[in-house]
Formats: sequence, C-alpha cells, structure tokens
Amino acid sequence: MKLSAPKQWVFWVSVILAALAIISTFVAIPVISANAFLVLAIGFVLLALGNALKGF
Repeated sequence: MKLSAPKQWVFWVSVILAALAIISTFVAIPVISANAFLVLAIGFVLLALGNALKGF
C-alpha cells in the first residue's frame, strides 16, 4: 500500500475536528461535548482516508 499526502482541506478539517473535540472536554459546546470521542474519531478517520486514498 502506497500512502500519499492528504489534500490541504482534508488536513485542516481533521485538525479542526480534533481541536473542537479536545476543547469541548473543557468548555461546554452543545453538540460536540456530548460526542467528543466520536468527533475526534471522525477527524482521525478522515485524516487516515486522506493518507490511504489517492486524490482525497
């Protein structure tokens, strides 16, 4: 399996999701605080797909 760098928008969306999930553990964000782990997992999966799939 050959990995490639993710597109810039995929990287930044995953960083924003991860940051929101981490911040929501300290500050109450209505939707994200209840699902912080899920938001963090979605960001990680998005970044992993960006590395594994060419052109994503």
